Amino acid sequence: MIQSFIFSDGRLVGSNLETEALRLVRADKGLVLWVDLHDPTVDEIKAILENVFQFHPLEIEDCATPSSLPKVEDYDDHLFIVAHGVDSTRTEGFNTTEINLFLGKDFVVSFHRAASRSIQSVIERCTRPGGTGNARGPDRIAHLILDSLVDHFKPVTDELRTELDEIEDEVLERDPENELVSKLLEVRSEINLLRQIIRPLRDVVNRLAHGDNKNIRTIMLPYFRDLRDNLIRVDETAANYADQLLISFDLYLSKSDFQANEGIKALTALTALSLPATLIGTWYGMNFDSMPELHSPLGYPIAAAVTIALTAAIWFWCKRRRWI
Repeated sequence: MIQSFIFSDGRLVGSNLETEALRLVRADKGLVLWVDLHDPTVDEIKAILENVFQFHPLEIEDCATPSSLPKVEDYDDHLFIVAHGVDSTRTEGFNTTEINLFLGKDFVVSFHRAASRSIQSVIERCTRPGGTGNARGPDRIAHLILDSLVDHFKPVTDELRTELDEIEDEVLERDPENELVSKLLEVRSEINLLRQIIRPLRDVVNRLAHGDNKNIRTIMLPYFRDLRDNLIRVDETAANYADQLLISFDLYLSKSDFQANEGIKALTALTALSLPATLIGTWYGMNFDSMPELHSPLGYPIAAAVTIALTAAIWFWCKRRRWI
């Protein structure tokens, strides 16, 4: 699907033009053109990216082939930006969304296969009545898209925070659930995935904030620097979550070892308590005829008394060592 928007001084003056009309708009330097391609067909890609804008074949190939690495490439008349965002909720684990941006002096082209809340929110913001100033330049539109994309990291970090709290509570319970280890590993993989998205994206925005490219006006540099700072904060939050997860995992292992040691102590105490009866019973179970105590009427009471005394002594010793 192709959507196109034409702005003049930040005001929407046209939308969804035909391909030939888009070529005419490109020739008018007083207008700002935004073309959004959502899961386009091969013919739509060729018509817009090749015929209207004549982008480099490698850029078009990067759009057609999903990339796991955010990046920014500087061409003669435009910037090519690959950014990744996440879904705003993580009910079944969050998914990444790739957005490709072509940023020129008087145009911006957005390309994405999956539906993007960031793109949709910026379209609504720029095309609604009274939205003057939101689309005064292509760099402003690009910033709004990236800013909305970064804003969607917050619900993910909030849910990660909730999951970490649940894991801590479960670790500190008397009997943690059996699924705790798999849950720990799942959250760890999600945190790692989040950091793999944020760090390259932070480097991309950092390059945009340096002001080394002619397609980004000086007035927009503070906005991109603020965007970079937000990404740094998200990255630090994810790093803190990773450290907290390791602490929870160490606490879980320590508690598991403690519980195992408690079980070993109990088994050792039971073995020690049964030792006197086992030894004395084994000794007299041999039934040697020459054993004088077998013929004594006091033999059994004496053996029983010795067994009880030794068992009581061992029980008292285990009690003092808190094994039972």
